[in-house]
Amino acid sequence: MTQDQISERTLDHIRALNDIAHQRGQSLAQMALSWALRDKRITSVLIGASSVAQLEENLAAAGHSGFTDEELAAIDRHAVEAGINIWAASSAR
Repeated sequence: MTQDQISERTLDHIRALNDIAHQRGQSLAQMALSWALRDKRITSVLIGASSVAQLEENLAAAGHSGFTDEELAAIDRHAVEAGINIWAASSAR
């Protein structure tokens, strides 16, 4: 992503989501995985790990997928479309 793709509004949402994650004792990446895993309709979640440490961090999310109603409401307020198209440059070729 380039600097012009990131607005202060988008950063505010990311910071708020990061704060929710830290209050849960998770990294933002772990919370994102936990959020996806909480839904029984989702049968698998793809993760990307380039090291054992990243794999261990991702796996730690599996055991922490319970959310309070307040956490889910806060996540819904901040997990909004940012209008970022990371594929625009490669699609223009």
